Amino acid sequence: QVQLVESGGGLVQAGGSLRLSCAASGRTFSNYNMGWFRQAPGKGREFVAAMTWSGNINYADSVKGRFIISRDNAKNTVYLQMNSVKPEDTAVYYCNANEHGSPHYYWGQGTQVTVSS
Repeated sequence: QVQLVESGGGLVQAGGSLRLSCAASGRTFSNYNMGWFRQAPGKGREFVAAMTWSGNINYADSVKGRFIISRDNAKNTVYLQMNSVKPEDTAVYYCNANEHGSPHYYWGQGTQVTVSS
């Protein structure tokens, strides 16, 4: 099993930047597909970005060109660089992990991001 701890959330003005981190422990991080999801008040959880164990990357259309996902396997950490943020990016951001070939998914506790206009 893997434990995930997100950090880096906070209050940021529209147009600003923020970097989220997700530290993983417990298993071989480099074998994991990693992703970021978010949940705004009153809405369901939605996909934001993902990076597979082999380095393939996908983004939601709403963040494409503004957010960048990256990972440092030596530090067991995945990042989400959020640039040109908008008020609609306000949400709790969750880290997600899935070991390559496994049906199991793991979630962090979430970190709040609030974008003021």
